[in-house]
This record gives sequence, C-alpha cells and structure tokens, in this order.
Amino acid sequence: MLSSAQLVAFVPTKDQRQARSFYEGTLGLTFISEDPFALVLDANGTRIRVANVPDFRPAQFTILGWQVSDIEKAVTELQGRGIVFEKYGFKDQDGRGIWSAPGGHKVAWFRDPDGNVLSISAHS
Repeated sequence: MLSSAQLVAFVPTKDQRQARSFYEGTLGLTFISEDPFALVLDANGTRIRVANVPDFRPAQFTILGWQVSDIEKAVTELQGRGIVFEKYGFKDQDGRGIWSAPGGHKVAWFRDPDGNVLSISAHS
C-alpha cells in the first residue's frame, strides 16, 4: 500500500533557526515552509520535516542519509562548507572519514547542529 506513497523524513531539532541555516544554507536543501512545529525542506523530491523537539537526545546512529555518485567529491564539497566528518576508528576508514565497507560500499558520517548523525554513501 505505501510503496507508491511519497516518503516524508523526520529529524528533531531544539533550534529551528540554526537547523534552517544548516539544512538550507550548508546542505543546500530547498526551503518549503516553516511554522511553530517544524521546518519543511525538499531533498530531491523527498520532504524532510525538521521538527521542534525541545527536549531530546540525539541518537548515536545515522538517522538520515544521502546516496551520492562520487563520495570523494561530495566529502570535499561538504568540507568546503564547514562540515566535519566523524572518525570512528574503523580499520578501513580513511583520514577524511570515508569508510570502505567489505562489499565495496563507502560511507562518511557527519552531525547536524543538534548532534544528529547524518551520512553520505556511495554504493558499488
């Protein structure tokens, strides 16, 4: 039933103004609307509701991610916008934070201003 419905993703924030600056300004997502409950952005056809949640603790796992065709290029561009990539000490994670999984997939993680873990990945 839901396979043909449009997906909406949710991300919590304590500071909607800071979240808008990050998701729209730094990540380049398209602003749709804002109200006291959430900031709504478009991510290539998927709506992301950045919801006001005054008291939350960020999860220590990825809550939102983007698949990219060239992860090295994406990391370079995001670093140029001030993004710092997480280094978890994985055996196959390079100095820039790109982890090469055994199957050839690559992932790099970063955090939003609220501490939510986000990622970019390239799949072979």
